[in-house]
Amino acid sequence: MRFERSHTRKAVALAVAGSLVLLASACGGDDGSGDDSGSTGGALEGRGPINFATGKDTSGNLTNQVAAWNSQHPDEKVTVTELPESADQQRAQMISNAQIKSDAFSVLNLDVVWTAEFAANRWITELPEDQFPDLGKLLPSTLDTAKYKEKLYAVPVTSDGGLLYYRKDLLDKAGVQPPKTWTEMQEACTKVKALPEAKSASCYAGQFEKYEGLTVNFSEAVNGAGGVVVGDDGKPNVDTPEALAGLTFLVDGFKSGMIPKAAITYQEEPGRRAFQEGNLIFHRNWPYVYALAGKTDGSSKIAGKFAVAALPGKDGAGVSTLGGHNYAISEFTKNKATAADFIKFMSSEERQKANIEKTSQAPTWASLYDDPALNKQFPYLAPLKASIETAKSRPKVVKYGDVTTAIQEAAYGALTGTTPPKDALADLQTKLSTLITQ
Repeated sequence: MRFERSHTRKAVALAVAGSLVLLASACGGDDGSGDDSGSTGGALEGRGPINFATGKDTSGNLTNQVAAWNSQHPDEKVTVTELPESADQQRAQMISNAQIKSDAFSVLNLDVVWTAEFAANRWITELPEDQFPDLGKLLPSTLDTAKYKEKLYAVPVTSDGGLLYYRKDLLDKAGVQPPKTWTEMQEACTKVKALPEAKSASCYAGQFEKYEGLTVNFSEAVNGAGGVVVGDDGKPNVDTPEALAGLTFLVDGFKSGMIPKAAITYQEEPGRRAFQEGNLIFHRNWPYVYALAGKTDGSSKIAGKFAVAALPGKDGAGVSTLGGHNYAISEFTKNKATAADFIKFMSSEERQKANIEKTSQAPTWASLYDDPALNKQFPYLAPLKASIETAKSRPKVVKYGDVTTAIQEAAYGALTGTTPPKDALADLQTKLSTLITQ
């Protein structure tokens, strides 16, 4: 989720477009006018400079990746347009650009859950699978996120599985093991906080601001309690005892102080910074945090003091929400052939290996999870692979913007004490039944 990256200037037209889509979204106008048949595809033609629209690059490595392409393709250079840190704002600006059929963006860095929406609205181009021969070498769960109605519309470049970061030094000193259940995590916190050096630290935080990260964390809580947000039959199923147990765990966490009050404002980056500052014992986040938290340049106070475990659940191992990013070609760009080659370049095994070495972001190439050198550098790769393979997808629906907004409003209302958890879930069931069956 997540997702991320450094400030660049934006054209005035883009800023105006971003404002327009935010207004349209507020009025319920982000569904698009296209039907659900998707793009008809066609030849990928046209060569020349292209623009890559992506979230903020907090890793600092995207510049290196793009520079490698540009040095080899001086007549087809890629310019990077960095969008806001918030996933919701990234999506809004991409939709705005598409709704006015602008060719300002050529390649889009899409959150995996946006593929269906963008394909159904014909904002991205159907890709001929025979032009992407390495698809079979990717993790199957990641490739599934790049398809809509069995047709390819994007290529998975990074994946994501939620991980539990924890202060290994403090757990070792307190004599406790990494938790496998929520109860074990609470008990571990009690013991760790008895240490003088951990007295002021909070127990746990994830991403709880009202944005896409809250949909992820809510889904993981529901799945971790044995429930589902949407069942295999494609129907919502959140008004259940299991979903109530998951949401109640988070609500009670805020009430008891296990989760600090400040976490209601946390997206990925604020949470990461809190963990790196030594303010959290446990922190749910994505693989990209590993490299940043481990830096020895003074930016992290916990370098060498943390480790990673699988997410805990109610009665055993938790379940991650599947994250990651897919690269897609805008339907409105002129240089589709160059865009396709850039995607092949960035999704190659060589470039994905170079990226994980610098950023710790999860690759989509299956072979990289078995690479001895990478496993030595990133000892969590084996459990991460298992996390990704067993992760649950968020709802694959055309009206995803409306669905995720409904989930966020219900969860946020419960977390802030505005709505009792049971009422929040009953209302959410009603809303999702309307949105998903339309």
